[in-house]
Amino acid sequence: MLNKFFGCVRFVYNLFLNKIMNQFEQNQKPDNYFQLAACLTQLKKQEETQWLGEVNSQSLQAALAHLVTAFVNFRRGNAELPRFKSKRKKNRFTVPQFVRVANGKVYFPKFKDGIKLIQHREIKGVIKHCTISKTPTGKFFVSILCEVVHTPVQSTKKQVGIDLGIKDLVITSDGIRFKNNHNLRKYERRLAKAQKHLSRKVKGSKGRNRQRLKVAAIHEKIASTRHDLLHKITTQIINGYDTICVEDLNVKGMMANHKVAKDVADASWGKFGRLLQYKAEWNNKRIVKIDRFFPSSKTCNECGYIYKDLTLSERTWTCPNGHVLDRDLNAAKNILEKGLKIIGADLSDNTDGGLYKPSVKKHKPVKSEARMSLACG
Repeated sequence: MLNKFFGCVRFVYNLFLNKIMNQFEQNQKPDNYFQLAACLTQLKKQEETQWLGEVNSQSLQAALAHLVTAFVNFRRGNAELPRFKSKRKKNRFTVPQFVRVANGKVYFPKFKDGIKLIQHREIKGVIKHCTISKTPTGKFFVSILCEVVHTPVQSTKKQVGIDLGIKDLVITSDGIRFKNNHNLRKYERRLAKAQKHLSRKVKGSKGRNRQRLKVAAIHEKIASTRHDLLHKITTQIINGYDTICVEDLNVKGMMANHKVAKDVADASWGKFGRLLQYKAEWNNKRIVKIDRFFPSSKTCNECGYIYKDLTLSERTWTCPNGHVLDRDLNAAKNILEKGLKIIGADLSDNTDGGLYKPSVKKHKPVKSEARMSLACG
């Protein structure tokens, strides 16, 4: 039944995505959500697609809402063109209403008897909706979205500059280094061997499907360990500092350099920035972004000398005034200094030279998502 949900939602999403793309190519105004929903109602009445009525209608409508949002973001330049969904990748559908968890089961429309789940954390607050997903390895998860009142972490009144690297993932201006686990490099040989065996299997055979699951399991292990490390680092930084200064790195541009693209992708700097941003917003912390063209590594933090010929292979360098500098630590200190100057300029502009009093924010309810395993995997 879950696979039927995945298939119906995927069919509706791809069908209407194709329709919107055709309208866009013909310079026609794309249909809005209400027009698409009316078409969906007519589609369910047709004999060839009556099977769409066997699943929760709100899940199909939610797929349309997600499609419209994705296309609006594309039109505004905030995202790329939506892509067609594939059954071989991660599948998911959303249940917008009538979700409840009781007696170790999750209940939603079309599943009156409920589905057993492995609940790894207590559900707090008001349940808003849930998302059922199936990974390429065949595991089922349910993410319960709840609205709760979040209590920010205690203020520390500390500032820090952060330099992102490859050898060490994060280097702070006060000398703390977070090691990069190089997750892809760790499992690279095992992954290459598994992919080689997969390429030799006959397409459509049971042996190929078994080997595909082995390859997917390795990819899942790499992604899980990477995300676990990023969450731990960002949480520790948010708990320890009130003002966090980071570089606005051009990660996409770095990926064009084939010499460092694999390590940059494995470090996942973009994911690190997104995690840090939303956790800072939750806890009333301040993120200050430094211009990507600021020569943080090439500038001596002691005297201001700029070493223009610094290469990536030079981990330490000495300025003409005799200061021996660690490349990453020096960059983190320069980022902090630059960030504090930006803050000072902002305060001077906003207060017209007067005293600055930070505004006190009222803690509004925020949405928290708990991800749990379904026992039907």
